[in-house]
Amino acid sequence: MTNKYFDLIDQTFYFPQEGFDLEDGYLVFNEIPLIHLIRKYGTPLKLTYLPKIGSQIKKARNLFTRAMRSLGYAGKYHYCYCTKSCHFSYVLQEVVDHDAQLETSSAFDIDLIMRLYAQKKIDKDIIIICNGFKTKGYLEKIVALINDGFHNVIPVCDNMEEIDYYEKHVKGECNVGIRVATEEEPNFEFYTSRLGIRASDVARFYREKIAGKPKFKLRLLHFFVDTGIRDTLYYWGELKKAIKLYCELKKESEDLHGINIGGGMPIRNSLGFEFDYKYMVREIVANILAECEEAEVPEPDIFTEFGKYTVGESGATIFSVLAQKQQNDSEMWYMIDNSLMTTLPDTWGIGERFILLPINKWQNDYRRVNIGGLSCDNSDYYNAEIHESQVYLPSYDPNDKEPLYLGFFHTGAYQDSISGYGGIKHCLIPSPKHILIDKDAQGNLVDRLYQPEQSSESMLKVLGY
Repeated sequence: MTNKYFDLIDQTFYFPQEGFDLEDGYLVFNEIPLIHLIRKYGTPLKLTYLPKIGSQIKKARNLFTRAMRSLGYAGKYHYCYCTKSCHFSYVLQEVVDHDAQLETSSAFDIDLIMRLYAQKKIDKDIIIICNGFKTKGYLEKIVALINDGFHNVIPVCDNMEEIDYYEKHVKGECNVGIRVATEEEPNFEFYTSRLGIRASDVARFYREKIAGKPKFKLRLLHFFVDTGIRDTLYYWGELKKAIKLYCELKKESEDLHGINIGGGMPIRNSLGFEFDYKYMVREIVANILAECEEAEVPEPDIFTEFGKYTVGESGATIFSVLAQKQQNDSEMWYMIDNSLMTTLPDTWGIGERFILLPINKWQNDYRRVNIGGLSCDNSDYYNAEIHESQVYLPSYDPNDKEPLYLGFFHTGAYQDSISGYGGIKHCLIPSPKHILIDKDAQGNLVDRLYQPEQSSESMLKVLGY
């Protein structure tokens, strides 16, 4: 029996696999020799591999268009990116370069849209779906966008009073959508989503507030499943209820032409991740088609809102192990050079798990460890993976010239927003440096420093010192 870390991975998963390989004993991520980045920039560091964003968009678009073509589906497919997953300009640039549409969630999102337009990165033909509960500021900016000539803006009504604002302030015609409040999974803390209009009120809302009013055109029915697209009875049940409601409304509204299947596709959070994207997409299209044929209504255009799926797999976060601490007979701690709570807050806040792999020392024996962050908080640790309630990593000699480097992969979505990038951090532990990686015209990898490690001066300024 072998006890090398490489053998543990090789015996447990298919390895190498898409996005991960070894080169001269060091881990390679999407063809990126990570050890070169570490030697050039040091740790801790975050990296974003920009080409992955475009490849994800192409992958989903191909899956839907091929499924539609093979099933004889007459509607179109629209890929929308949820800006809330990662608002950074380099992400939005990749997204719009691949002709994706956009979905917004708050007032400042509209300022982001206007900035993209001013920079000539988008034009007024782009589809912008405005979701979320609308504050007065959000409503004002949505109306300003519509009145400025963005003719494909679709504010999705989250409650029945929202439309009154559009009726009063929008000049000319106004596209609208309706969000249906979905039922939550049986194990959730409440039964129905706080967002959207209850299903039993949707038809009445349409008849009383939209039908017969020249200003409004109902374009979209939207539902959102928080757990995302999964092959479960719960997901298929919510999808079918939404399609039936679409068919009911379509019989009354000629303008209605789209269904927005909110809730994204999952991303790989383990080397053992299994999700049949092709099967799931085909089943979604087939279910919509079957319900529409039974109701004798034209099948709708399909809108998807993919945020985490778009940007998640483009990101990685790399740390050095500073020291190992044997705290009792069974618990070995690897102390890293930043905080897990502040750098990867999903691991602490919602128990999210990412792909965790060492960058080096794959030929060393493996051992069970806990990973400890630098903050003083008892919750600043990582000790379980998605496939195993433990973490195994290479053992190492503290006197080794090269420290052990650890990488958390597919960390590109939500982590910066939730941790408050550039703001105050727990124990004043700084945000890591951030590296962007792209390919030039010849296909060669090009890296650049996007942001250096956060300075004490930037934090003290926010704190008023």
